[in-house]
Amino acid sequence: MNPKRILVVGAGHVGLYAALRLSKKLGPREAEVVVVDPQPHMTYQPFLPEAAAGSISPRHSVVPLRRELRRCTVLVGAVTKINHAARTALVQPIVGPTREIRYDHVVIAPGSVSRTLPIPGLHERGIGFKTIGEAIYLRNHVLDRLDVAAATPDSELRRRALTFVFVGGGYAGIEALAEMEDMTRDALRYYPELNPEDMRWVLVEATQRVLPEVDRDMGAYTVQQLLGRGMDIRLGTRLESCVDGVVQLSDGDSFPADTIVWTAGVKPSPMLDSTDFPRDERRRITCRPTLEVVDGDRVVAGAWSAGDCAAVPDLTKEPGNYCSPSAQHAVRQANRMADNIVNVIRGQEPVAYQHKHAGSVASLGLYKGVAQVYGIKMRGLPAWFMHRTYHMSRIPSLNRKVRVVADWTLAFFLKREVVALGQLHDPREEFAEASQPVSAR
Repeated sequence: MNPKRILVVGAGHVGLYAALRLSKKLGPREAEVVVVDPQPHMTYQPFLPEAAAGSISPRHSVVPLRRELRRCTVLVGAVTKINHAARTALVQPIVGPTREIRYDHVVIAPGSVSRTLPIPGLHERGIGFKTIGEAIYLRNHVLDRLDVAAATPDSELRRRALTFVFVGGGYAGIEALAEMEDMTRDALRYYPELNPEDMRWVLVEATQRVLPEVDRDMGAYTVQQLLGRGMDIRLGTRLESCVDGVVQLSDGDSFPADTIVWTAGVKPSPMLDSTDFPRDERRRITCRPTLEVVDGDRVVAGAWSAGDCAAVPDLTKEPGNYCSPSAQHAVRQANRMADNIVNVIRGQEPVAYQHKHAGSVASLGLYKGVAQVYGIKMRGLPAWFMHRTYHMSRIPSLNRKVRVVADWTLAFFLKREVVALGQLHDPREEFAEASQPVSAR
């Protein structure tokens, strides 16, 4: 029997876990697993706030694909088109001509991208928070603003540099806001020119609550904690413009800010527009509970999907509900999907995915958090400990678990690193200036 080729598009939570499980359960005579992703690593996104705040090393929040997927073929590049009718995919490597890859089964898991709105100035001024590069950039940018504020005698320039706006009150926005404020408050001990009262942290949320995944009382507790730290929380408010860094809100307020972070939701990867898979009104791939792609009532043989880009029915709720786009579902869906692919290859029936959402945990900075797990609500230090324990258990590979725990352990004895490495974002600037011909200087 010729081995089946399984193409895994994307190496996020779904792609990495699915490929890892497939490579362990299927022998080389049964299947070849090919993984394609534009990055040579998987980013464990729940650790982005802590990486940005310096609680863990940014390198420890990513998992190298080649180290973990030794039994798979890893291609660093972008899938530009999928023609499932012909079972072919076009892959653009980081260098060289486009390659055509034929497959028997395909796992579509490119994940999601930031869902933005046509707000004037957002494209020019906004900072995203979905990748490790964005997390590192935000850290360096915020610390750089402290240096700018400490060096200038201009009160308007200082006020602008020390105004930080976060748009979106979901987990990404709340954790990023809380961790960055905690980091800068820690950093101010080295800035005698600045006081904590000089900083302005603003959260803009279009709805009337934050952290919609938990009960309202837990969201209210989170708002109270942030208000107690002097933050400006604007609920039921929209960002209407940020042209030239001047923030204009729907409540009529307007003020300048050098830092505008956008965390207001995600949408399926635009890569799906170059495929022939069926999609719903939110542009997600339609799936059965077995994670098979479905077109109406017809199963699309050989096509599988899960995670942020897939509409997977939630069997623990009333009909018409779908699994939330969380890492908790993505990891479990990936394992169920891999097992189902193994079943189909071996002539067995796939099994439906069913998992009751366990709850949610969120960090609000060092030793502060909020958690709601299996109906049990925790606040403060216990919730923070639960947050760290859960995510340490979920990040792939023993190597990364040990490194993350080492970072946390050292943080108990050593002060947090609060140095900006802004030159990372344009490392050739100084050399380019030094090597410029004299006539051109």
